[in-house]
Amino acid sequence: MKNLFSNVRGDLFGGITAGIVALPLALAFGVSSGLGPDAGLYGAIFISFFAALFGGTPTQISGPTAPMTAVSMVVIAGIIASNNGDVSKALPIILTVFLLAGLLQIGLGLAGLGKYIRYIPYPVVSGFMTAIGVIILVTQILPSIGYNAKEDAEFVKQFESQVEEVVLSRYLKDSKNKKADKILTLQDYKNAASEGESIVRADIIKESKTLAGREASGVLGTLKVLPRALNHLNWLELILALGTIIIIYGFKRITTVVPSTLVALVVMTGISVGFSLDYKPIEEIPSGFPIPNMEIFTNFSLASITPYIFTALTLALLGAIDSLLTSVVADNMTKTKHKPNKELIGQGIGNSIASVFGGIPGAGATIRTVVNINSGGKTKLSGMVAGLMLLLILLGLGPVASKIPAAVLAGILVTVGIGVMDYKGLKAIPSLPRDIKIAGIKLSSEVIIMIIVLLLSTFWNLVYAVGIGLVIASLMFMKKIGDLTAQQSNITSLKEESWADEIGITKKLGDKIFIKHIKGPLFFGSTSDFQQLIKQIPATASTIIIRMDRMEYIDQSGLYALEDSIVELKKDGKNVLVVDMQTQPKYMMERIDIIPDLIPEECIFVDFKTCLQWVKEHQDS
Repeated sequence: MKNLFSNVRGDLFGGITAGIVALPLALAFGVSSGLGPDAGLYGAIFISFFAALFGGTPTQISGPTAPMTAVSMVVIAGIIASNNGDVSKALPIILTVFLLAGLLQIGLGLAGLGKYIRYIPYPVVSGFMTAIGVIILVTQILPSIGYNAKEDAEFVKQFESQVEEVVLSRYLKDSKNKKADKILTLQDYKNAASEGESIVRADIIKESKTLAGREASGVLGTLKVLPRALNHLNWLELILALGTIIIIYGFKRITTVVPSTLVALVVMTGISVGFSLDYKPIEEIPSGFPIPNMEIFTNFSLASITPYIFTALTLALLGAIDSLLTSVVADNMTKTKHKPNKELIGQGIGNSIASVFGGIPGAGATIRTVVNINSGGKTKLSGMVAGLMLLLILLGLGPVASKIPAAVLAGILVTVGIGVMDYKGLKAIPSLPRDIKIAGIKLSSEVIIMIIVLLLSTFWNLVYAVGIGLVIASLMFMKKIGDLTAQQSNITSLKEESWADEIGITKKLGDKIFIKHIKGPLFFGSTSDFQQLIKQIPATASTIIIRMDRMEYIDQSGLYALEDSIVELKKDGKNVLVVDMQTQPKYMMERIDIIPDLIPEECIFVDFKTCLQWVKEHQDS
């Protein structure tokens, strides 16, 4: 607690400034997620406060971020769609998934996995971050031009015929579940048809709007309805969005002391309200302290959550990466060292509590953290102050914030989408080594991974794209290491004198002695090449020396490949000698009795000189 209040003035100013910077982004991310501006604000309040309190990076400011919101948006849309567009019914499931993601982050921290996050390949992260930018940019086109598929009567009308089918299917399913024998009769179908006719017009339109909104969601949905949207372009909304973007980029050239996003938000909202413009405002933000959503616990169902466990894990890992990258930035600026596992625990606690109160998940936010540090923040108090600042804004300015134009937040998100792309990775594409061949064309494996993750994330599924990218990156890495090991490992006769300590060996030993050099790990990616090399040993060789000086590791596949090769050599009556065996390979070989069953202790030597002496003695005898 002493350290908490060691820099009160700087932390207060840093936290207040960071909170003000976070306000427009929190509202924009909330709207983008599909749960409304209040969800973004709730997430920013609770994540900022509790991640700072329990985290391992003193100056970090946390809250909803672009990557976390993009994934959350997909999760939210999917769960709402599976609940027939009923947000109130889907909300407990959505928040439970977010809660699970927070708990998984806590688990990652407690398990000490924070230090391993850095091993995720850069091409996967680069492709994902660029995809996030593309997704945000594309999905903000419609709100920027004032088009809402649910408000397009002609477009909505196209789905009315489908509504009848949906309602009929729903009724038949309910009827079947109610019947003991689970068999539907002709009368059941007649009753369903009769009920369909009795549905009021308002219900049909409501269902049709849900289908229309689903059709126009996401990148593909936006591109599909874009021609229609351009025909219904709202010039006022477009001007508000463009004005916001111009102010954000233009004001930065004047000064960076005042956040340009906040200036754009205040100016454009002031113009819209002051001139009584006919604009579309954001959803109304509820006034008062956030209330916990207890349906998460009272209506909990394992079956409803099971399909989203992998999604929750992806959110947890993404939040961990996002946060720890920001922690590294904070370390570089403050010349301190963060605690990665403690940071994950703090982020998990923040996300868990935020989910209970209806907030969207978040992570460490780089821009807000940098603002905090530059404004004087040094301890955890700064992040807690940022959360409290947002809570005060919610309690005092909720009705005012509800008047913000939706197009203004869309303009803010456009700048976020532009900023979140990985331009460093994109610029490096021409210079990356072309290390693989596909159809005779040399290509860069890292560029391929980046593009695959980018395309799959943008046009298919963010969650699966990351998993596929990791698998491809791992397979390519293992192939490279396997190829490298095979290239370095070789079989030579003593006449060829491959290594320095083999020079000057008497030619008397001739072709009866062959040496197998193993350079690098012997694992499943290199076993095939290893076995091929062993087969190249000529029949004239009576003694095989396996030099393991540079083989630090062997896995189970490599172990059995080595065992099979030694068995074959023994069958041919050859002596097998091992030189300078490392600790891990020796332990593994002892576990399955290669030592001493196939290679007795007297055939294991600490150095090549001792081994050679043994060879000379037995060769002479």
